[in-house]
Order: sequence, then structure tokens, then C-alpha cells
Amino acid sequence: MNLLILGGTAVLGRAVATHALARGYAVTCAARGSAPAPAGCTFVPVDRDDVDGLAPVADRRWDAVVDLSRDPRHVARAVNDLDPAHWVLVSTANVYARFDSPEQAEASPTLAPLEHLDDAADYGRAKVTCEASVRGARASSTVIRSGLIGGPGDTTGRSGYYPWRFAHPTGADVVVPDAPDMPVAMIDVDDLATWIVDVAQRRLHGVYNATGTTTTLREALRISAEAARSAATPLWVDPLTLAEAGVAPWMGEASLPLWIDDPTWRWFATLNTTAARAAGLATRPLSATIARALAYERSRAVLHGRSPDRAGLSDDDERRVRALALGGARGR
Repeated sequence: MNLLILGGTAVLGRAVATHALARGYAVTCAARGSAPAPAGCTFVPVDRDDVDGLAPVADRRWDAVVDLSRDPRHVARAVNDLDPAHWVLVSTANVYARFDSPEQAEASPTLAPLEHLDDAADYGRAKVTCEASVRGARASSTVIRSGLIGGPGDTTGRSGYYPWRFAHPTGADVVVPDAPDMPVAMIDVDDLATWIVDVAQRRLHGVYNATGTTTTLREALRISAEAARSAATPLWVDPLTLAEAGVAPWMGEASLPLWIDDPTWRWFATLNTTAARAAGLATRPLSATIARALAYERSRAVLHGRSPDRAGLSDDDERRVRALALGGARGR
């Protein structure tokens, strides 16, 4: 199979390229080149902001194209310029209009597409527009609506923060949001990449959700502490105290991941993956992904230190939140 990956140098694209190469496929990565492509790939530098940016790869008939773009202009140009036998678009759960019910299926309502293609900052609606372009292409297509991607390479820190923090506590406990029953799910980057290569090779047509099985924040924290071999215990801090301390939910600087303090977004992480699993999606246990995320966090700490814009709390922030919480937190 001759596979073209539009990207291929960042986390998921690199994993897709690596798995395709391991199967003996010919892999071309077309990207800006901000990071090196995996060894064994043919790398073609392209600038997708250029209206003719894909010209270097437009003269070949590809067996499949995998596109990870979030920019509707990029996807629309690719659909216009390329004519593969099959498309795979990596989309997102953010396309759904509501998150107040568990494990919604692919037929659930989605957001409206963008009115202007250059408004790609609206991530969910931008991906809806990307989906429409690919589904309207001449070739068959797979649209994969992925949940949270975790494991090695997770530069956001969302899958790695808690095991890292349990491994590096600032006291006898670890500050966590008082939402032990918050639904949690994530998919390992290599499980998703493997399935992307599968559907590209099989030319699987349709729209599919892809994430791991649903569990709770309490269980994810237990797994994190176990992976870290830590005796620290969770310190459950109520959302009002966290807000007063300037702690944000989900991601970014001074945040606590795997948690959203908004009941209308309670089930954001969960997806009904029945169709994908029937089509061959296999996901490893959360404990394996958490352990891999911890190993990545440790390697990052050695090489680069822990970037303050990643999910989680710094040592100073955690001590400050703990002091603010005082006796307001309760055990579980």
C-alpha cells in the first residue's frame, strides 16, 4: 500500500507512519518539517497554507491518504488536489453538539459547520467542516471521531499528569478535583494509530467513534498511584475552592485534567465505540496507557523539564491549593 500522511511528524501522525512502515507499506509524510519524519518514510516538505502547497504529492495515485488537519481550508484543498482510493480523516469528539448524556453514538447531533473556512479556531465546528469535505470526496472515506489520546507523546500532559504527580508528591496527598465519579476515557496513541492503518488498508467506509472504555476519575487516580508506586492519597478539593485558587479544568496551565466542572459537559470524554470495535478497534487497559504516559513524563522531565503550559499543577501551585483547601477537602 502506498500511504500518504498529511502530517506524520507529530504525535499521532508519527505513530501512524511507524505502524504502517512496520507492515511494509510505502509511507510518504507531507508536512512543514517542524519535526523529523520517522526513519523509513519519504518526507516531502509542503506548506498547506499555500493554495498550491500539495502540488509535490498531487501527481500520484495514492492507495490511501490520512489527514490529521484541523483547518477546513487545508482539508478542502486536499480533497480538491488529491484523488486517493481512500481517505481517512482523524476528527474529534468535539464535533458533537452536547455532552450531557453518556457514550453518544455517531448519529448524535453535531455542531453546525463553519460559515467561514478561515475561522479554524472554533475547533469543533472546524472539524465538522473538515468531515463534510472528506465525506463529499470522490473516494471512499473513514471519519474517525477520536476521544482523548493518551500515552507516550502526549505533550498536553492530560494522560500523564496524575501518575507523574503521584510519583512526585509535594506532601502526603495529591490535590485532585472533588469529582470521584467523573466519567473518564482515553485511547492509547498506538491503539488508535494501529486502527487508522487498518481502516486505510481495508478502505472501511463510514463514521466511527474511537476511545477507550469508560471508567471514573477515582479509578484513574487509583491506577495512577499504582503506576507510580506511590503511597500518596487523593486530596479531594471542591470545585469552588479550585476556582478560587485559579485552577482550570481539563487542560492548560494550572489545571487539573480528566475533569470538567460543568454538568452539560459531564460525558465529554465518553463515546459509544460499538461500531468501531465491531470493525476491529482494540484498546489496551487504561493501566497500560497510564504506565506508558508516566514513562514519557519521566523522559520529558530528564530532557526538557516540565513545561508550565501543560495540564497539571506546579509544586508551588499544589502547595498553595492545599493550603487554601485547609479542612474543606474530604477523604473518599
